[in-house]
Amino acid sequence: MIDFAGRTAFVTGGANGVGIGIVRALLAQGCKVAIADIRQDAIDKALATLDNNEVMGVQVDVASREAMAEAADKVEAQFGPVSLLFNNAGVNLFQTIEDSSYSDWDWVMGVNLNGPINGVMTFVPRMIEAGNGGYIVNTSSMAGWQASGSPGIYNTSKFAVRGLSESLRCSLAKHRIGVSVLCPALVKSYIYASDDIRPTELMDGAKPVDHENVKRLAEFHDFGMEPDVIGERVLDGMRDNRMYIFSHPEHKEELAALFDTYMSDFKDYPNDPGYEKRVEFEKFRRKSYDDAREAAKHAI
Repeated sequence: MIDFAGRTAFVTGGANGVGIGIVRALLAQGCKVAIADIRQDAIDKALATLDNNEVMGVQVDVASREAMAEAADKVEAQFGPVSLLFNNAGVNLFQTIEDSSYSDWDWVMGVNLNGPINGVMTFVPRMIEAGNGGYIVNTSSMAGWQASGSPGIYNTSKFAVRGLSESLRCSLAKHRIGVSVLCPALVKSYIYASDDIRPTELMDGAKPVDHENVKRLAEFHDFGMEPDVIGERVLDGMRDNRMYIFSHPEHKEELAALFDTYMSDFKDYPNDPGYEKRVEFEKFRRKSYDDAREAAKHAI
């Protein structure tokens, strides 16, 4: 079981929603915490609610490799090596893929996928060098399992975060670094207003903001899970070293039905040339995958 007390944590998208819930939960466990967010005003408001000397704010665009490296240096200079990383920052465009532009792709994927990639590439080498083990939580979504027409780019990014995390979980086990994928559903946050922080250089082809839809989404998010509830559930998942942290149990039945649908798409075909050799190879591959997943269970 991971010991939180005294560790330094870096939480992207940490100023509201899931992020601030994680921040509060970590502080309660005796961690030193950096709230990393692109909005300085949101960081200031978050810090004003926290009566704790072991928290700092750092403004950063997670889509920028250089900015992430600078933020890491700043945090570690004040709080020491980061051994708890939460790649949580995310944005959304509530539209279909065919209604999207290349700039839409660059923006959403830049934050939702390149953000976790940049977090991993920035901090993992430092964590390995420090030799103190640690933990990484990458925020995917139930939208990383359940896809419909909209939001197409968001679905794409969150499915990809799952693949990144599962691979990383296996490769980092030998370094005593755990990896979990957080898959939340509706949370009380401001992701519905993502357009407010869209960079001007990525506005080419952007559709006008549908303010009526934003208003409807705000009403839905108002009864989303409280940040403090999800924050505690994240730490609970880390203590158990679970691969997936499903914070919203109301999705369990739907996900089970979805897997039944996947399985129903397998068909029995007659053996083709090469089948037997492929089966032997797949036995070897499957055992190596099973061994890696088993080792990851005991990394922490």
